[in-house]
Amino acid sequence: MSMQLWTLVDLAGPIFAILGAQFIVAIAVNLFIIFPAMGKNYDAAVICSGFGGISLGSTPTAMANMSAVAQKYGNSHQAFIVVPLVCAFFIDLANAFIIPYFMGVLA
Repeated sequence: MSMQLWTLVDLAGPIFAILGAQFIVAIAVNLFIIFPAMGKNYDAAVICSGFGGISLGSTPTAMANMSAVAQKYGNSHQAFIVVPLVCAFFIDLANAFIIPYFMGVLA
């Protein structure tokens, strides 16, 4: 048994289109919702870098993004408390209920 990856070539276009749309929406949400809602300051900028990691990856990606920003420009204690709690608790807990619900609706 082997993986026949060449059978997925036809899906490359739609996958890249979805990824591009997700990237654009993540940037728009960061610029127009998250940054103003968090106070338009340095803490908000670090939180936005974490949200970028969340929207395109997971909690470890968010932590890596925030660490890179904090390493270059300085620590943000508020961001390192808020983002992991929101990621780990609210989002993961919500996904535990939302994903099975939509699987039942779409099945």
